[in-house]
Amino acid sequence: MSFEIRIHTGADHLRMALSGEIDLAVSPRVREALLACLGNGQAVEVDLSEVSYIDSSGVATLVEGLQLARQQGVEFTLSGVGGTVMKVLKLARLDEVFTIRQSPRAVGQGAA
Repeated sequence: MSFEIRIHTGADHLRMALSGEIDLAVSPRVREALLACLGNGQAVEVDLSEVSYIDSSGVATLVEGLQLARQQGVEFTLSGVGGTVMKVLKLARLDEVFTIRQSPRAVGQGAA
């Protein structure tokens, strides 16, 4: 399965939409994109609605993104988390750590 990263830029936040499987092979690409988004100083939303699988390296990348966002005082949310991805986050109890939105917000739409 192919993996894709799409960045949507809005006035008040960036949405990084991921699709495919996040594993050891693609985690470095996700990390690089997250660092670039966080370097912008805007709130970052990671849209996982099209992610079918995530392994421990992918989870670690998301945790690193959250930690960096907190250090910078930037909002960091996950959205569209379901199925296997939610099971993995719940197993690690990270569903209690991340701010998770049920569905992605429109780029340009403020925090609700």
